[in-house]
Amino acid sequence: MTADLEAADEDATAESPLQQLPTTRRAILNLVKRQGPLDAAAVAAALSLTPAAVRMQMTRLEEDGLLTHRDEVPGGAGRGRPRHVYELTAAAESLYPKRYGDLTTELLGYLGGPDAAQVDELFEQRRKRRVAGALPRTATLPFDEQVAALTAILDADGYLAEAERLPDGSWRITEHNCAILTVAHGFSQACTSELAFIREALPGAEVRRVAHLMDGAHVCAYVVSPPAS
Repeated sequence: MTADLEAADEDATAESPLQQLPTTRRAILNLVKRQGPLDAAAVAAALSLTPAAVRMQMTRLEEDGLLTHRDEVPGGAGRGRPRHVYELTAAAESLYPKRYGDLTTELLGYLGGPDAAQVDELFEQRRKRRVAGALPRTATLPFDEQVAALTAILDADGYLAEAERLPDGSWRITEHNCAILTVAHGFSQACTSELAFIREALPGAEVRRVAHLMDGAHVCAYVVSPPAS
């Protein structure tokens, strides 16, 4: 069954409508996904494009049902003309990988639900497979490069991940998209497995989850501290 789930995962990625969008429109959606609601000027500055070009692309995305906007007045009423602030629609959110999805949730339910030992074993097998794939790319690297390599792995897995260096020398890894969100809602093993994977992929590092979608946060995030000398 594990092989079947992985095959379904790969098929979903190959058919992703997001990858079929023109590059600029995809970049706009990714930026709004990462940073939250933005106006055209902010998007233009971030992507090094002209505001006029960005407005045209955002208008088309809105016509396609992928963006929606609200009007905001900078600094409060009477302090300038309203600006359009754009955010993703539910249709746009559905473009981002939600791996395994409803079918996998149904199949896991047939094994006995969240408390079944067989479900625990499936998530344990998935964790081991991911660790086996990640360690050759992280284990021998210096700490900062380990974090960069792991972030790239998470991003490739559909988590829209990025890493930010903190003043104390630690890193914050943020997952802007949960690639298995549908499953995570019904099976807490998805989240505990993710945390365990990150810890094992960064040998010796201290990893703390500091934001969690299941607790109402906008992202999942982890603070990673270097190994003790």
